[in-house]
Amino acid sequence: EFQRPAVQLPAIFILEYALAKLWMSLGIEPAALIGHSLGENTAACVAGVLSFEDALGLVTLRGRLFERVPEGGMVSVPLSAEALQPLLGDDLDLATINGPEFCTVSGPVAALERLEGLLAEREIDAKRVPISIAAHSRMLAPVLDDFRAYLRSIKLNKPAIPFVSNRTGTWITDREATDPDYWVEHLRHTIRFADGIGTLV
Repeated sequence: EFQRPAVQLPAIFILEYALAKLWMSLGIEPAALIGHSLGENTAACVAGVLSFEDALGLVTLRGRLFERVPEGGMVSVPLSAEALQPLLGDDLDLATINGPEFCTVSGPVAALERLEGLLAEREIDAKRVPISIAAHSRMLAPVLDDFRAYLRSIKLNKPAIPFVSNRTGTWITDREATDPDYWVEHLRHTIRFADGIGTLV
């Protein structure tokens, strides 16, 4: 049951939120925040962009929507985004940029298998991520309108604590944080976590 995204994602969010609140209860107040993918939803909640109840509703919906899309997957590849991009073809998307030479690719299983074969020929050690969802890919297109509708139904506030955007890799603006379309794009497109860590450093 825990492997279902509708259960797993809220559990991850609750753990992240509880850890942040524990540190804050001990008097350690964050000067800035960053999260990775789902973690940015948590960061936004801690920053006051959305209430705990609305954030929990958002990540629960995210999990339910993931269960509606066709099965896909993700592969972790020790290459830069620039080196990886020409290998993606027409079916795969660059899901995350986690480091200068550490990315994940997302898409249909058959296309991922083709990429894995190509990388193996070049002696590049790619690893399948243990997930059946093509996160941050075009495969999410059928559920984006439902995600947007929920975001339009809740109150989004300006952040009280600065946090770094996965979409841009730099500080989120008040306009972005309060724009439902920003969060839809965040769900669909590449997570630029390496740029975000660079911004924090």
